[in-house]
Amino acid sequence: MNSIKVLVVDDSAVVRQVLTGLLDAAPGIKVINAVADPILAMERMKLQWPDVVVLDVEMPRMDGITFLRKIMQERPTPVVICSTLTEKGAKTTMEALAAGAVAIVTKPKLGLKQFLQDTSEDLITAVRTAAHANVKRFAAHSNSAPAASVKLTADVILSPAENRAMVQTTERVVAIGTSTGGTQALEEVLTALPRVSPGIVIVQHMPEKFTAAFAARLDGLCQITVREACNNDRVIQGRALIAPGGKHMLLRRNGAQYFVEVVDGPLVNRHRPSVDVLFRSVAKCAGANALGIIMTGMGDDGAAGLLEMRNAGARTVAQDEESCVVYGMPKEAVKRGAVERTVPLHAIPKEILQQLSSFTGQ
Repeated sequence: MNSIKVLVVDDSAVVRQVLTGLLDAAPGIKVINAVADPILAMERMKLQWPDVVVLDVEMPRMDGITFLRKIMQERPTPVVICSTLTEKGAKTTMEALAAGAVAIVTKPKLGLKQFLQDTSEDLITAVRTAAHANVKRFAAHSNSAPAASVKLTADVILSPAENRAMVQTTERVVAIGTSTGGTQALEEVLTALPRVSPGIVIVQHMPEKFTAAFAARLDGLCQITVREACNNDRVIQGRALIAPGGKHMLLRRNGAQYFVEVVDGPLVNRHRPSVDVLFRSVAKCAGANALGIIMTGMGDDGAAGLLEMRNAGARTVAQDEESCVVYGMPKEAVKRGAVERTVPLHAIPKEILQQLSSFTGQ
């Protein structure tokens, strides 16, 4: 099997040296060039085009986002953003994700070399995921959590749902889980929804501090309200709540009303927030009043939870392979029998609106 050819673009000589060493040491990965800015990168890419670009954001002569957009317009190529994690940087990185970046790996301003060495598995996983991403789809339409040594299930957060349907209520809930490629996919789905839409709860695998910027960006684009979830936020029509990075989000019920609980806890399926945790809580609290949607992403987080939702009487939908950036999470859910319907990305808004009409049309 041919090695994944990687181009590193970062103005720090230390970062270039460390990233090159870490990636070259990983089986099946080869750094073909490491350069200080996008202008030099473009010169090298004329001679040999990489399979994956590892890209900084703030650089001399041309910033990383401008370079990313140029790549996606001219020859779509998987890009992993490796940037400093600050509040300002979070907004910048969200722009990069919107422009087509496949994954993000955060880095601090201090202790950089040690940090990169300690999180080498995150970087290697991001590069391997990116190498298989369907980035051509971004051009047509335009995780990062630390890995755990033991893969825990949703049992560490809450007990399994009972296999019985909940009594119907006037409130309907849509639960969405996604990972790699999900930032763009969620934008396409949520911007297509009218102001009167069912309440939505979302887990998008993202690091702490990025979800607030992501939610704010979507809120400015959508007719519905989109915000990072806070503990005890109501799930109501016309509102989408995104689980904050570094926290699990659970659906709770008080009478006929739904709200979210934001909690700490260990990584589940190597993620926090975890889709399985959200989906299990929806199975327990909403049952047949819910719609579960699993979208583009690597791994199997959400597959078990979606099956629990289906067993509890919920409708379940998966994004199809052709429209996914990475057909991992939906594929595993289909394999386990958790999926009632598989649809392309552009059809998901219709599925969400049918969830609302399933009540209003009774």
